[in-house]
Amino acid sequence: MQSIPLPSPIHYELILQLLERQTMLAVNDDPNLRHQVNQLIITLRKAVVQQKQLEEICQVSSVEVDHRWSVNHLSADRVATPD
Repeated sequence: MQSIPLPSPIHYELILQLLERQTMLAVNDDPNLRHQVNQLIITLRKAVVQQKQLEEICQVSSVEVDHRWSVNHLSADRVATPD
């Protein structure tokens, strides 16, 4: 069965929490920075929705989703070996 690697949903959640709880507070006095952070939050929320849609399409298409926790996570059959 085919499998595609995707970020673990927790990655989005962690970044969104950081931006909403800490970054937004740090830029609260600067309307331009606050706007930029808000746009970043909106973009990340859209990315979450897009990933969920992709996962639904994969499920319908019988394509397995492999949620990754890091870029170093490789399946055993995909690990490159030195020649």
